[in-house]
Amino acid sequence: MERKVAVKKIYRHFKNKLYFVEDIATNTETEEVMVVYRALYGEYKLFVRPIDMFLEKVPKEKENPTGQEYRFMEVE
Repeated sequence: MERKVAVKKIYRHFKNKLYFVEDIATNTETEEVMVVYRALYGEYKLFVRPIDMFLEKVPKEKENPTGQEYRFMEVE
């Protein structure tokens, strides 16, 4: 099953912070597909990250307090 990013949904980062996916965008120079997401804490900053990185498994060398398999997981 191929993972996809659901727009207008909340995701938990493996470091246990929540984010709201605003949209999917394309870099005009490289055509790379990016996820546009907003922190649901602090200053509610807006971020972009390549979609492949957003969907990847948590790298083995990273501390993973949630124990989740993927970097970002949709909150049900």
